[in-house]
Amino acid sequence: MRAEIVTIGTELLLGQVVDTNSAYLARKLGQLGYDTYFRQTVGDNHRRAVLAVSLAMERADVVIVSGGLGPTEDDVTRDVVAAAVGVPLEESEEALAQVTAYFERVGRPMRPSQRRQALVPRGARVIPDPVGTAPGFVWEGADRAVVALPGVPGELKAMMESWVGPYLAERARSRGQAGVIVSRLLHFVGIGEADLEQALLDLLHGRANPTLATYAGTGQVSVRITARAADKATARGMIEPVEQEVRARVGAYCYGFDDETLEAVVVRGLARRGWKLAVAESCTGGLVGDRLTNVPGASEVLLEDVVAYSNEAKQRRLGVEAALIREHGAVSEACARAMAEGVRRSAGADVGLAITGIAGPGGGSPEKPVGLVYMAVATPAGTVAERHRFGGDRLHIKARAATAGLALLRRCLLEAG
Repeated sequence: MRAEIVTIGTELLLGQVVDTNSAYLARKLGQLGYDTYFRQTVGDNHRRAVLAVSLAMERADVVIVSGGLGPTEDDVTRDVVAAAVGVPLEESEEALAQVTAYFERVGRPMRPSQRRQALVPRGARVIPDPVGTAPGFVWEGADRAVVALPGVPGELKAMMESWVGPYLAERARSRGQAGVIVSRLLHFVGIGEADLEQALLDLLHGRANPTLATYAGTGQVSVRITARAADKATARGMIEPVEQEVRARVGAYCYGFDDETLEAVVVRGLARRGWKLAVAESCTGGLVGDRLTNVPGASEVLLEDVVAYSNEAKQRRLGVEAALIREHGAVSEACARAMAEGVRRSAGADVGLAITGIAGPGGGSPEKPVGLVYMAVATPAGTVAERHRFGGDRLHIKARAATAGLALLRRCLLEAG
């Protein structure tokens, strides 16, 4: 079964609102065994939106439309779908009852414009909205269906989970096309996308089921293994041998899978050893500490995160000697080592992590250009340091430096046993 997603809203085209609905819908459709080959975004323009929905109906068995179901004049989705399928709009008693019940439940007056939310294309079935005011609907033709959902993410997700998901699963079953699409994500640090692709080249190409693909993130790379099967257990069984082969080739760089984060792996590694961590950050300005404290249980392993931004702070708080900074500079391997050892010592921690660099856009020189970052990890076994040169703007450099620092810490934890 093929599906296509059409999101409606000028705010999406202007970049004023990030379209998270499409990503969510694509994941859900895959889990239900639907292939999504195209996604469209169109503004609140009736003619262009009708063209988008009509095109989607030519290419897909099911079209999911998100947005434009509110009570205002620029909420055009009802009119658009009705025009695309060639039927008039009619007021639905069921939809009107849902809208009325919502306002009674929240104790607010229902304005006349809210009644527009009870209009649906003739013959459409109403989809209950358990969260908000706008019911959705599904219009079914001989071989096509159009599902219309609100653009508010909380409402869309609630309706997808409670009504639309089961409906789509049953629609696929009734046509003898039931199945699932299951993906496994493997996450890597310390290896670039090109090198990872080269190591897996024969696995990435020429495979129909399961398939493999790589994609790069900020300072890390992921491999997606996707299988189509009749059920989840079968799909996972197809994925497992491929995953084992990937791990056999590049497992040293693999830190986690699916929703697992690098910081969660680090926190777990520290907890397993009973080690306490102290962090000293300069150019990253607290990003490492922010990521670590997003992990439940971080308080069991993280003692402190010091943002020693100035040279004076590095000297006063971390004990970095002024002579060292004069000789090597604050952005140097020597300074990173001294920061890591200093924060470990002052905090009474088992491990110290430090990062210092030039995030730009100014402050660089031919000898020490923008993007130059040093990091170090001090453990009971000694201190390890790395030099990096990152590209991109200030925020990108900071984010990549934080990831590299966590990756170095993870590597040290692995080597410690």
